Amino acid sequence: MNKIVRVEAFPLQYPEPNNDNKIRYVTLARIETSDGIVGWGECISQWPEASLAVKTIIDAGFAKLLIGEDGTQAGRLWQKMRNHAYWHGFGGIVSFAISALDTALWDIAGKAAGLPVSAMLGGKLMDRVPSCASVILNTLDLGALKEEFTSYRERGFSAVKGGWGQVPEAGFGTNRVRDMKVARTVREAIGPDMGMALDVSALAKWSASHAASMAEELLEVDLTWFEDALHHDDHEGYRQMKSRVPTALATGERCWTLHDYQRLVRSNAIDIILVDPGRVEGISGMKAIVDDALTQRVRFVPHSWSSAINTAASLHVYAASTNGQVFEIKPAPSPMQNELVENPIEQKDGWIAVPDTPGLGITINEKAIKKYLYQG
Repeated sequence: MNKIVRVEAFPLQYPEPNNDNKIRYVTLARIETSDGIVGWGECISQWPEASLAVKTIIDAGFAKLLIGEDGTQAGRLWQKMRNHAYWHGFGGIVSFAISALDTALWDIAGKAAGLPVSAMLGGKLMDRVPSCASVILNTLDLGALKEEFTSYRERGFSAVKGGWGQVPEAGFGTNRVRDMKVARTVREAIGPDMGMALDVSALAKWSASHAASMAEELLEVDLTWFEDALHHDDHEGYRQMKSRVPTALATGERCWTLHDYQRLVRSNAIDIILVDPGRVEGISGMKAIVDDALTQRVRFVPHSWSSAINTAASLHVYAASTNGQVFEIKPAPSPMQNELVENPIEQKDGWIAVPDTPGLGITINEKAIKKYLYQG
């Protein structure tokens, strides 16, 4: 029996080249069994205080809950963690902690069975997934913006997504005239055939009527989807938008649980949900969410913009599901994608290969963990 003998959490701090080298944070979980199997998971804790808080929740709470358990029982232990959290969950730090631990448990389960996680989720339905270069927009230099997006077309990406802005006050959605210039520049750079999505800065705080008006104006650039034009709870606002444009509407990256997404996909307002295992209680949570979305004919895009652990976990869920739209990936090499693992996940000619080795299919470089460890 693969009894769990050690549970550890590692808050990491790193510069993100895909975000102008701004400092970002994740918290990793490492689970080791009596048979020597090690599983790795991650949550996108994002802020320094959240990263340290996740470590506390794991070290002082969930670790004691998991020690001595069979590490291959990911589904049962996911439920055990959720039951334990009835008082101080769900959402926020607790869901972050469950996310990291659950993914590590699936990694163990796959390694113990000699199977990739996708096989453990019901079977791999595809060997590769379409890639989308996901970036933060340079809204202040249209020449550089055009050059950047031209390079994504030349590199063979299937689609592109841009949003927010390198400085908050110039985020996409904060100036209508500039927004349209940015949108036209991106479409001109990538040509008429590539998929294109735009993500509105939360600082924009659009009204439903303004969001609908902008969606109408953006019809000229033929968006594959329009993301986070409104808060994800504004179902009526999204329905208003949907009545005025045929563009697919997407949101959900700030939701936490299956229940949150069930409300969203049954709102008759959303076409695509944004979801990733580093936030929604791991692989167990993400698979339940995307399977439920399928029953409502809603597609999903993995919102995986952190480390290679989250990317690998998302790939396995995507490959074991039928309602994926496209797979977001950071286009520039970064510490958490290229240093953290010995076998980085990269797109080639528009596609990303799904790992086919046991577990998540990635090999962690523990020197990188020491290099980027954050202790507050």
